[in-house]
Amino acid sequence: MKKEIVISIFVVILIIVLNIITQTNIKETYAQLEDNLIQLKENMKNNNDDFVKKQIQSIENQWTENYEKLAYYVEHEELEKVETQIVKLKANIDTKEYNVGIENLDTCIYILQHIKDKNALKIVNIF
Repeated sequence: MKKEIVISIFVVILIIVLNIITQTNIKETYAQLEDNLIQLKENMKNNNDDFVKKQIQSIENQWTENYEKLAYYVEHEELEKVETQIVKLKANIDTKEYNVGIENLDTCIYILQHIKDKNALKIVNIF
């Protein structure tokens, strides 16, 4: 009887620790991408073409690196939504359609926020 209780407690603790690790990774990734996207938005409003092209390439590279890690514990559909918005945003920047690009950028930030909230350890998400 004691053996089963110890194993059960160990499994629960392991699940909580792994959830904290994944949640921390999601928060860090979200914070980095959000900061870069907000800077990109400001530069798009100011029509700073050279910096915008460099920054979208940097964001795309950052997303590619983080996608590998996030794919282990975040739904692939959610990750694909972010990737789709980044591709749309890049296309808008290439064609210099900054107004539409800003809308795609805002949608991307919203989806990232949704992923962060959805994977948070909250009572609402448990039940």
